[in-house]
Amino acid sequence: MTEEEKVNQEETIVNDSVADEETVKEATKEAEEPAEEKDPLEAAKAEIEELKTQMLYKTAEFDNYRKRTLKEKTELILNGGEKAVTAVLPVIDDMERAIENGAKTDDPAVLREGMELIYNKFIKALEGLGVKKMDTTDADFDTDLHEAVAMVPGMGDDKKGKVIDCLQTGYMLNDKVIRHAKVAVGQ
Repeated sequence: MTEEEKVNQEETIVNDSVADEETVKEATKEAEEPAEEKDPLEAAKAEIEELKTQMLYKTAEFDNYRKRTLKEKTELILNGGEKAVTAVLPVIDDMERAIENGAKTDDPAVLREGMELIYNKFIKALEGLGVKKMDTTDADFDTDLHEAVAMVPGMGDDKKGKVIDCLQTGYMLNDKVIRHAKVAVGQ
């Protein structure tokens, strides 16, 4: 090797080592910068603040939801019977007219016919609200539907456990018993 080649080789090695040192310094600098920018403590504090804000919003949202549902429940309780009252008002009007006309006539047949018309209208209004009469004719005694107020002995085996007589009609509202039928049961 010539002297010149040796010098060139040494310069290349020096230049490479300087370049390597600069690369190492840059890499170290880059590695240090993110560490300085994203200090774990600062990152945790920022995350905690973000979570606190989210929790505050969620708490406020839930509180508003609770207040709104409470208000809706109160309105339902206060105005829940509005549909029923509205359905019954025409029946009351018919009763008032029957009372006025009853004073003008003494014919019991006319009075009875008027009362039957009003009764049928009232039953239809109740059916429109979901209220149904229980049918107890020749039905088996069922404690879920009936209330036994009397036991009738000596009716025979075919009437044993059957409804003999209905003393008070039972009613259901949307398939739920709202008044049990009071019945006499064969023994």
